[in-house]
Amino acid sequence: MTRSRASAKAAGTRFETLIANYLAEQLDDRIERRARTGSKDRGDIAGLRGACAGRIVAECKDYGGRIKAGEWLGEAEIERGNDDAVAGIVIAKRRGTTDPGEQFVLMTVADFVAISSGRRPPEA
Repeated sequence: MTRSRASAKAAGTRFETLIANYLAEQLDDRIERRARTGSKDRGDIAGLRGACAGRIVAECKDYGGRIKAGEWLGEAEIERGNDDAVAGIVIAKRRGTTDPGEQFVLMTVADFVAISSGRRPPEA
């Protein structure tokens, strides 16, 4: 059964809310699902920060096919720039589990350095 645009949007909203609620519970109660911001999208989760870092943009993906790491990380990078955040990550739905703590997190090594150190490394 293929999803319609409306059912895909609803699934995405549910996934974003599930992840935001889990992160708020585990990390900081100020984390929440971000309202849509149009052409200057700043990610799906607001209030996410690393222990050593500034703001982190999280792009959530509830997708039934193969993980599109390059495409999704490119989207997270654009949103990181829009938000002037230190890092951008992708949280992708893991098939077979609804446990929010068992979902996948994708990031570049530069984003890992930024989250770990609190500073964005220079571009190569």
